[in-house]
Amino acid sequence: MEPEVTLKTPSHPGEVLEVLYLEPLGMSSIGLAKRLNVPRTRIERLVKGETSLSVDTAMRLARFFGNTPEFWMNLQRAYDIAQARETVDLSDIVPLAAA
Repeated sequence: MEPEVTLKTPSHPGEVLEVLYLEPLGMSSIGLAKRLNVPRTRIERLVKGETSLSVDTAMRLARFFGNTPEFWMNLQRAYDIAQARETVDLSDIVPLAAA
């Protein structure tokens, strides 16, 4: 049996967006939404952690901030997997034994 490893729960992409990008720039969610040409509620809900990051939004953020869509989507993937580890019950699945 593998030892249990305790990992820090990854941050929601909206939290990363707010803390590492919006706050240092002094930019609001509404201001960013205007610059990305998306409804203000999309960015507001993302920053509040109420919604997941879409591929469309990841592409727009990457273009605006000069990074990659993969950066943003990897934040979402890591967050989703961490949440699933806490909620998905896998106890009734028996691993396939090596031949």
